[in-house]
Amino acid sequence: MTAGANEQIIMEKPQIYVERTLAIIKPDAIQKAEEIEDIILRAGFAVLQKRRVHLTPEQASDFYAEHYGKLFFPSLVAYMSSGPIVALMLARDQAISYWRELIGPTNALKAKQTHPECLRAIYGTDDQRNALHGSDSFSSSQRELRFFFPGCIIEPVATGQAAKDYLSKAVNPTLLKGLTALAKEKPSDPVLWLADWLLENNPNKPKVRD
Repeated sequence: MTAGANEQIIMEKPQIYVERTLAIIKPDAIQKAEEIEDIILRAGFAVLQKRRVHLTPEQASDFYAEHYGKLFFPSLVAYMSSGPIVALMLARDQAISYWRELIGPTNALKAKQTHPECLRAIYGTDDQRNALHGSDSFSSSQRELRFFFPGCIIEPVATGQAAKDYLSKAVNPTLLKGLTALAKEKPSDPVLWLADWLLENNPNKPKVRD
């Protein structure tokens, strides 16, 4: 349908969230780490943090604790502790799903048949030595990122309209009250006064119980 002379076409901007996920370059692909990192960057990811580590069997067991008791668990632990790995904190919109799509199916042998261009098909060997790891959900990414990067901030960051909606709902009402109080008070140092007021009237300030 063609818009008339007085009609205006409005394109709604998508709500974009900068999401974080964990990527691991496993022992069998460590020699190709720089090459894989280059592919990651060209795919639109930002590498926020990176660690090269050699996991002990105990650490590998802790990381894959959800698989404890399964038949492949001992060989998985042995494999992941057999040499150094590179853990990367990746970020972009929909990072979890995009990274999972880029690395492809878990079984590298099947990936070579069904998704020959994915990273596991290119760098993996078999159903276990599959070169790369990616968090499969937001909750998994939280746990796994904190495993390698303790204290990191995992929550997605809103941008665009999503950020505006958050500010309108969570920030602007408190700020408006503070500015109104500032206008009535007329302090000699308005910036410092407003800063103190916001600290005192922060609705998210933790409450200390006696």
